[in-house]
Amino acid sequence: MAKIRVGVNGYGTIGKRVASAVAAQDDMELVGVTKTRPNFEALAALAKGYDLYVPEESVEAFNEAGVKIAGTIKDMYKKVDIVVDCTPGNVGEMYKAQYQEAGVKAIFQGGEDHSLTGISFNSTANYSESWGAQLSRVVSCNTTGLLRTLNPIDKKFKVEQAFVTIVRRAADPGDSKNGPINGLEPSVKLPTHHGPDVQSIMPWLNINTMAIKASTTLMHVHTVVAQLATETTTQEVIDVLKEAPRVRLVKSKDGIKTTAQIMELARDLGRDRSDMYEIVVWEDGIKVVGNTLYYYQAVHQESDVIPENIDCIRSMCKVEQDAAASRAKTDAALGISKTL
Repeated sequence: MAKIRVGVNGYGTIGKRVASAVAAQDDMELVGVTKTRPNFEALAALAKGYDLYVPEESVEAFNEAGVKIAGTIKDMYKKVDIVVDCTPGNVGEMYKAQYQEAGVKAIFQGGEDHSLTGISFNSTANYSESWGAQLSRVVSCNTTGLLRTLNPIDKKFKVEQAFVTIVRRAADPGDSKNGPINGLEPSVKLPTHHGPDVQSIMPWLNINTMAIKASTTLMHVHTVVAQLATETTTQEVIDVLKEAPRVRLVKSKDGIKTTAQIMELARDLGRDRSDMYEIVVWEDGIKVVGNTLYYYQAVHQESDVIPENIDCIRSMCKVEQDAAASRAKTDAALGISKTL
């Protein structure tokens, strides 16, 4: 069977990781990536052997800088089956029109609204909804994190209501523009967008979210309180999460008390770019009191959506109908497992 030909539009925090993940799959071919400026990321893409495509208005700048390009973005469209759009938010409408004109499928990221595509994707919760779709959207890092844990809990125990507080990183490690540097910044527009985003995939879930931006670049942390319809025990919830796809349980008593130590674990696991693709839940922070469940989880904002993009490619291109089989293939290629 011919490999799926994939182009990645935007080679930043998410795009570079998607490109590496695509290149690691034996049923996909990375046709190329795009950049708008001849900066170090463009040079890094070339060093990895990726073909580089640019907007027509950027051709002169790349030629003047002596940075080799394979053609324009529209040239790339002619060579691919699907584009993974990793461009900054708020330009989705422009690129959507380009993809439709070129007749290529496209995946957008969580920075765009659900209304852009009408379909949002999570490999565990609704893999089949993107089957054969022309456009889809992988939900944001925080939404992916909530779906990874709340969906299996809801399937087993039925979540009547969930209350979530998200302590957000202020910036990614490579970003020097954002803040706060020394403070905590609450999101006063309530509820935050995360709850409705979860509902784009689990519309029946009654979920309310708040968020605080913190002076860190490493990860997000969620505090989750869920009212369950079915009485259960702490151990039964632990057992469900142990089996949940792309969820990793850790214990503070083992020395993993902070997000810094989670990222150190990712380094020790030898992950590409030290990424932690899984949602990390503190096992000794899970507690059921009556029918109320409490737990903490950490989300690596740079990488948890990467395997979701790979599975979304397979669903949209109709090459693997079974969600679990696609996840297994993706996980094996990226080194995701339940063990150390």
